[in-house]
Order: sequence, then C-alpha cells, then structure tokens
Amino acid sequence: MARISLDCPNSLPGIPLSVLSVPMENKYKCQECVQVLRKPVQAQCGHRFCVHCFKQLTSAGPKPCEACRDEGIYEEPISILNSNEAFPDNAAGREIASLPARCLNEGCPWTGSIKEYEAQHEGHCEFEKIQCSACQNLILRSEKDRHDERECEARTLNCKYCKVTFNYKEIKAHDEICVKFPLQCKDCGKKKIPREKFSDHLRSCAKSKSACPFSEVGCKAMIDNGKLSDHENSSTVEHLRLLLPMVLSMVRSRAETSGLGEWQEDSGLGLYRAPEEGVSMSASGLVHSVDLDKKVTALENIVCVLNREVERSSITMEAFAQQHRLDQEKIENLSNKVRQLERTVAMRDLQLSETEQLVKELQSCTYDGIFVWKITEFTRRRQDAVAGRTPAMFSQVNKVITPFYSSKYGYKMCLRLYLNGDGTGRGTHLSLFFVVMRGKCDALLKWPFSQKVTLMLLDQNNREHIIDAFRPDVTSTSFQRPISEMNIASGCPLFCPLAKLAGKSPYLRDDIIFIKAIVDLTGL
Repeated sequence: MARISLDCPNSLPGIPLSVLSVPMENKYKCQECVQVLRKPVQAQCGHRFCVHCFKQLTSAGPKPCEACRDEGIYEEPISILNSNEAFPDNAAGREIASLPARCLNEGCPWTGSIKEYEAQHEGHCEFEKIQCSACQNLILRSEKDRHDERECEARTLNCKYCKVTFNYKEIKAHDEICVKFPLQCKDCGKKKIPREKFSDHLRSCAKSKSACPFSEVGCKAMIDNGKLSDHENSSTVEHLRLLLPMVLSMVRSRAETSGLGEWQEDSGLGLYRAPEEGVSMSASGLVHSVDLDKKVTALENIVCVLNREVERSSITMEAFAQQHRLDQEKIENLSNKVRQLERTVAMRDLQLSETEQLVKELQSCTYDGIFVWKITEFTRRRQDAVAGRTPAMFSQVNKVITPFYSSKYGYKMCLRLYLNGDGTGRGTHLSLFFVVMRGKCDALLKWPFSQKVTLMLLDQNNREHIIDAFRPDVTSTSFQRPISEMNIASGCPLFCPLAKLAGKSPYLRDDIIFIKAIVDLTGL
C-alpha cells in the first residue's frame, strides 16, 4: 500500500455535515471527527478517516482502531492504525467531491458541489463571520476592510501632523500635546501655526496684546506688541504719578529704620538719604526677604524628605523585584512537578485500564474447555449484521473479548459469530467459528491443535440443542501455533438456519440466545 504523506500543509478536519444538501451516507463519514471526509484515507481494517484526523491519531505511533472495537470486529494486526499500512481513498474522494453542497453562513445563497465548496467558496464567503485579530470581535468577511480602517477600536493610526503611530483610543489625547498640531492665533487670525512655534508667534504677532511693564504699579493698559514704545512715551507722566506713592512710602520706611543721621539731597531725584547707608532696602522688603528665606528652607526640607522616601521606595521595589524573581522560579519548578505528576497519573491510568481489562477477562474466562456465550439484544445485533455495520462479533463479556482455556496453562481459544452468515451461509444461516488464540504457554503445548470441538446452539427448553462437531484439519494454518494475536477462524458456515430463530423459537427467548463450545480434553 502507498504510504500516506504526513507533510500535507494546512490539512483540515472533516467538512461539517450541514454543508451537504442531501442526507449523508455512513461511508462518507470520518470515524474520528464524525464529519464529511476531507481527503479520505482508508486504513487496512477498511475504515475511512480524514487525512488530518489520521495524522493526529497516528502522530505518536500505531494505534488501535476504536471503530473496530465499537463494531466488535477488532482483530490484530488488521485493526491497528498505521500510516505505513493506509492509503488515500481516491474513489471515495471522487464520490464525495460530486455531492451537492450549500453554504452554512446566514444569508449566503451559494450552492454547488463539495469540490467547488472546498476549492472556491470555503474560506472566501463574504457572509462568513471572522474574528478581528486586533479587537477580537466577530465581523463579516465582506466588512473586514471597512472595519480595519474605520471601526476597529484597537486599530493603529499615524498622526497626520507628526506621523507618529498611535492606538486609535490614544490619538485624541495625543492631539492635546502634539508639537506639530496646528493652532490659530486669536489676535491676528492666522491658522495652522504648529504648537511648538505658537509661543514665538505670540511674541512677534503685531496684533497680540500684552500688559504694560508698569502694570505692577497700577497701569492697566494692554498694548499691541509693536506699539509698546509709543505707549511708554505718551504715558510717562501717568507712570510717574503711579510711582510717586511707592517712592514716598520707601522714603518714610527708610527714615524710620535709619534713626538719627544727616540727610542729603539726591540731586537726581530731589530726595534725601543718609550718607552712611548707601542704597538700603525698606523694612517691608526685609520682611519679605525673611519670608522668602523661610519658604525656601521649608521647601528644601520637603525635598530632603521626598528624596529619602524615593530612596526607601527604590529599595522596596528592588526587594519586591527580587522576591518576584524567586516566586517565578518557584512557579516554574512547581509547574515542572505538576507536568511530571500529570505524566505519572496518565501512566497509572493506562496501567489501571489494562489491569481492569485483565480482571474482566479473568472473571469471565474458563479453564475446563467449556464455554457458554450469552448473546443479548439479538434483534439489534442481527440488524447491524444485515446492514453491514457489524457483520461479525467475537465472544465477549462487557465488550471485552473473552477467551476460554483447555486448562490453566493450556490452549487459549474464543468463538466468532456471523449473525447474517458468512460465505455459503450468508443471508440464510448463522455462521459459527472456532478461533485458536496466542497464549502465554504455547511453547509447552503440542502443535498443531488436534482436539475435537463441539459447537452448540442451546434450546432454552432443554429439549433439542443444535449441535455441530468437527476435528481440526492439522494441515490448516488455523490450527498451527499462532504467530499473531489469533489464527484464522475455522468452523461451520451453515451452523444454524436463520428460519429456526423466527417466531416463537425455543432458541431465542427475551431477545437472548446461548451458544456453547466444548473442547475434548482427551489426550491432554
């Protein structure tokens, strides 16, 4: 068989069932994802899988086919899924490609074949809802471009003035501080003045007004930038009149603080001052200076306290950072331990499952060469056999193949039943077969297997059992020492006519039949 390529890029699981415009047949269904097969492959047991699903199943190595187990036809090595023993099912692929399909997306009128759906429509439908990679909201594919450009709350934009990239939510706040943002001068009406040059413009704007330099002493005039000299020349008398009360106040203060002394006339100002003092400040000026010194000292103290707080905060932050690193290391160590424990638990679960299966087998198997097989739900199982879903079944208890032995260390055996017949008995008879299985003590036994085998369908009134017996053909491979899990089944294709199970049959009561196998132990 051809080896399946495991390098298929972008392989996908099955196509959703609702894509089909007609009811789906079971043969088109993937046994793993239970969807319509996409690039179907067929395993050696006959079951079909999507190539994506088969790769996932066999990624860790060969694996038992769960579909075979569910149908009761599990048989090693045929029921082992292995990429080396599977092949692309091109015939099924062509059948599926021609099936009618429709689009699942609401509002989309598209119809066509599965082949056209995969090649042209899937992943391109304008009515498909996709997730925005930025804001994670679901949007129609046809609206993606408009959403990305105008609606997405997480989109990025370039400031059209300084060209710096920002998130959409931050762009308005950026406009308040952008150095290139255009402003308008209220005085001259000039527009598009960059914020970084706006202060220079205000200083040079001919129509911009500023307060008179003598506003400190009471001048309330607002002068255009180009007319300050004219104002100073025209308002000299007014400015002197405003200065006179302040000068007189300074003179009185100086006189009070200087005490006795000679006064001389200042020829420049027409004022008097003590010759030994020079230019002294007033008492109010001294008081103001003292207040400023106190405020500066208080601010210096505050700055020192803040510096100490910053240093203390820095040390605390460093300690927190160190603790954070230690916590991260502990978390990493604990995560590693958790992963290790999870692997251990998984191994324990696997061992427990194997042990439970072994216990179930030991509880139901026999060691005297006699085995009674109770088959419940006969009608349903028979329908499954007729439909081809489960044509054959092994002797089971609790869905586990149950062997029986000729002795504790003897031959290992089981039964295989076809409820709709097999070979010459198909559709007319129950076919019952005897199977020799590989046992732990086969090396100590005599081969080929040659013991007489008696197969019985039990009459539940204990009157007339249906019995068939045979002696093994020692030349047949069915009775040689097994080299696989079990040999090829051998037995009675025409074991019991199906007509004997119709109506009020003594062999079928409460939808249950009983089959008995007896191995002659003579000579062992």
